[in-house]
Amino acid sequence: MKQPLIAAALAAFLFTSCSEAKQETSATETESHEHHEGMAHGDEMPASNSLVVEAPDYTAVAAPVKEQIAAVLDSFLKLKDDLVASDAQQAQDEAKTLLAAAEKVDAAGLAGEQKAFAEERIAEVKQSASKMAEAADLAVQRGQLELLSEATFALTKAFGASTATLFYQHCPMANNNQGAYWLSADGEIRNPYFGESMLECGSIEEVFN
Repeated sequence: MKQPLIAAALAAFLFTSCSEAKQETSATETESHEHHEGMAHGDEMPASNSLVVEAPDYTAVAAPVKEQIAAVLDSFLKLKDDLVASDAQQAQDEAKTLLAAAEKVDAAGLAGEQKAFAEERIAEVKQSASKMAEAADLAVQRGQLELLSEATFALTKAFGASTATLFYQHCPMANNNQGAYWLSADGEIRNPYFGESMLECGSIEEVFN
């Protein structure tokens, strides 16, 4: 008689434990989902005066420098798309192309503050592109994206190297939840820090026309 009672008690204990575990798992999943849902999503435009990256106005410079920086921007945007697609090999190859484009920017014809600004920002582009070109790991490549984005955006704005609308976007969960920016020519959020896993996580923080 005792054995059936013990078996019944054990079954009841296991059922209760299992139910509690399921409830805890469900609560954790709900919390995780709500945390992600609380992040910024979508393509809402920022205030018209929103400014994240400041840049001087050197748009009166001669065409060659503009064209050279435009080539840097073009290669950068392709690289960013490779990171959105989580294609480490293609990103590595495009980083080499970007590095070559940056090497061709000739600041020798500039003077004073224009030259100093161009050389500083081009050095940052080269630094980030070089590290990405040497890396086959997506995490390493993505770790260089924010500095590369800022430098490319600042150069493009300062020297008027693009006639297209550009969007400076932000993901609050990148960089271990410290947040990180990226530059895009697409008003739709396509997150290069997480790719498909959080494709639409982010917000537009600055628009440059």
